[in-house]
Amino acid sequence: MDSPTRPSDQELAASPEVDPFELARSIRAWALELGFAQVAFCDALPRGDEADAKALETEGRLRDWLDKGYHGTMKYMARHGMRRARPTELVPGTVTVIAVRMDYLPATRDEGHWVDDSWDTLHDPLRANVSRYAHGRDYHKVVRGRLQRLADRIADAIGPFGHRVFADSAPVMEVELAQRAGLGWRGKHTLLLSREGGSMFFLGELFVDLALPPDEPVSDHCGTCTRCIDVCPTQAIVAPHVLDARRCISYLTIEHEGTIPIEFRRAIGNRIFGCDDCQLVCPWNRYAQRSPLADFDVRSLADRTLIDVFAWTEDEFLRQTEGSAIRRIGHERWVRNVAIALGNALVVVDNDADRTAIVDALTARLDDASVVVREHVEWALAPINVRC
Repeated sequence: MDSPTRPSDQELAASPEVDPFELARSIRAWALELGFAQVAFCDALPRGDEADAKALETEGRLRDWLDKGYHGTMKYMARHGMRRARPTELVPGTVTVIAVRMDYLPATRDEGHWVDDSWDTLHDPLRANVSRYAHGRDYHKVVRGRLQRLADRIADAIGPFGHRVFADSAPVMEVELAQRAGLGWRGKHTLLLSREGGSMFFLGELFVDLALPPDEPVSDHCGTCTRCIDVCPTQAIVAPHVLDARRCISYLTIEHEGTIPIEFRRAIGNRIFGCDDCQLVCPWNRYAQRSPLADFDVRSLADRTLIDVFAWTEDEFLRQTEGSAIRRIGHERWVRNVAIALGNALVVVDNDADRTAIVDALTARLDDASVVVREHVEWALAPINVRC
């Protein structure tokens, strides 16, 4: 795609080849048919002095966040730098960003409310607690695949056009673009919030070289609420809208390789892949919607115990997590995370049979080939000596 030039609204309306307003209406309808909950449009380039000022403010916040090291070991964030905030540099020729959101709560789960079910799992020290978004099929594949199908529908209607699909798969500031497009506002936990869907959804983007009428951003509706900040087990939300990833359980259990700092291990509890606490307490998630897609139905990890999943060999781990986002952390990080959770269970369970089962499971991995796994297993077993 060549360098973009953003047409005015008058130029859009006067286009002799494609009516951009009619095309935008068609894109919204096609997106809903493909399972997206909402679609909106924003300019790849800001328009007007106020927009320019907001763009500079966004880049300033990103630069400050990186300078403070809040990205931890996610070096790709610093490597791409300001390109993450500039769609036209990331994909030259981009004129419009089509932003979408896709609900992911499963339609075939939870006889009661999903929030209550989540808290029940967190309060059962022997249950394997996995973040809600990872209960179904890998969202990267689902969102990216359906965005490509949306692009194909557009091409069928107007002919070939320049585009690129994103689904948490490249250095794109997804929340920023979704906010600019009017899909919602950035909550104090840094996730996007929608009045119609809370925050239990995935985001995706389609960068296109088409001029489409932009939508208006929505206002912030968090008010004085600080529940997400207050509930965070590791106090990773260091200020409203500012997350220190180095303290975040989702980062520690998914993105972070190697040793997890001891200071955060007790707070991890039985969370072995991600953390939903800031979303569980958010009042807006009373409006979270079920997904119409079978892709997000709960898979085999539901209701597993920590002891069950700790015993998995690498081959079994790969088999059990086939098609899941969990697979990308690899077997070593999986066992590391479960070892921490078993160590946390060991200090709270009162049943002798459960304690014996935990100790036996951990002891079986004291000679694990991984130095990282051995270190976390030894830490997990340390409470035995304290309580004897």
